[in-house]
Amino acid sequence: MNLDDLFSRLPDALNATNAAGVNATIQFNTSTPRYVTVKDGAAAVHEGTASDYTVAVTMADDDLVSMLSGQLDGMTAFMTGKLKIDGDLMFAQRIVTLFDASKLRD
Repeated sequence: MNLDDLFSRLPDALNATNAAGVNATIQFNTSTPRYVTVKDGAAAVHEGTASDYTVAVTMADDDLVSMLSGQLDGMTAFMTGKLKIDGDLMFAQRIVTLFDASKLRD
């Protein structure tokens, strides 16, 4: 799976239970920057850079795909420098729980 595939699947992979009450913008700084808004139990993907975000995630494309599909542990990625976070660190830890990793695998 490539980055375009991942982002096209994200809205359908949202875990409504874990996203209940969440109103956030997640900026993904990859080769093609995109941001995801999570609000009212729905997720929407937008191209570009958000003017304001809850958290920004900076990663290589393949590493982001691996992390969100459950193949790369976020803490390991952070500790090894593959993942850089700006913004709400506590919310950043919840990102992987907002999406069903099984729906983000080939």
